[in-house]
Amino acid sequence: MKTLAALVFPGFQTLDFFGPIEMLGDPAYELKITTVAKSHTPVPSRHGQHIVPDTCFADKTDYGLLLIPGGDAALAEGEDAEMLEWIRAVATNAECVMAVCTGTILLGLTGLLDGRRATTNKLDFLQTVHLAPSVEWVKQARWVEDGKYFTSSGVSAGMDMALAALAKLYGNDKAAETAYGTEYIWNNDAGHDPFAKRAGLI
Repeated sequence: MKTLAALVFPGFQTLDFFGPIEMLGDPAYELKITTVAKSHTPVPSRHGQHIVPDTCFADKTDYGLLLIPGGDAALAEGEDAEMLEWIRAVATNAECVMAVCTGTILLGLTGLLDGRRATTNKLDFLQTVHLAPSVEWVKQARWVEDGKYFTSSGVSAGMDMALAALAKLYGNDKAAETAYGTEYIWNNDAGHDPFAKRAGLI
């Protein structure tokens, strides 16, 4: 059974987290999902709900997959050396790493995306990508795959990205079945990103 570390931090964006978890948690994949935070203290989302972590950074770093949500608070988390070190340790050995929205900036701050293609929230794009200048930031993309790293545009795009990661790991048919089972219309075209134009990036 593969293991997935799902990171939470104070102020995480709810759909960034729960959207991909809905897809990744399909029993067909037999993924053991563990919610991880800096400590065992309940973690508030951007919208006020509190998540009780299953474990904390000090307990474990060997997971097969990693999910990093975003949110406005992600940029502040990027100043936390312990946070970045944990992400770096898990991502280095993981089979697949997924980052949603400004969670991509967190991942970029570890240096692991240096020289790789990635994307992030289009509304915050110009205000955030300078924080990780060695990443090859893609202005127009619903999500970007570069090796084992999957990064997505804002919020809802994380579900499309998670399905793309599942397609790579388990096959396109199974991922499509997961989308169907949730009555979700999967945008499986990574380049279809109308929000880039609306944000003035292209």
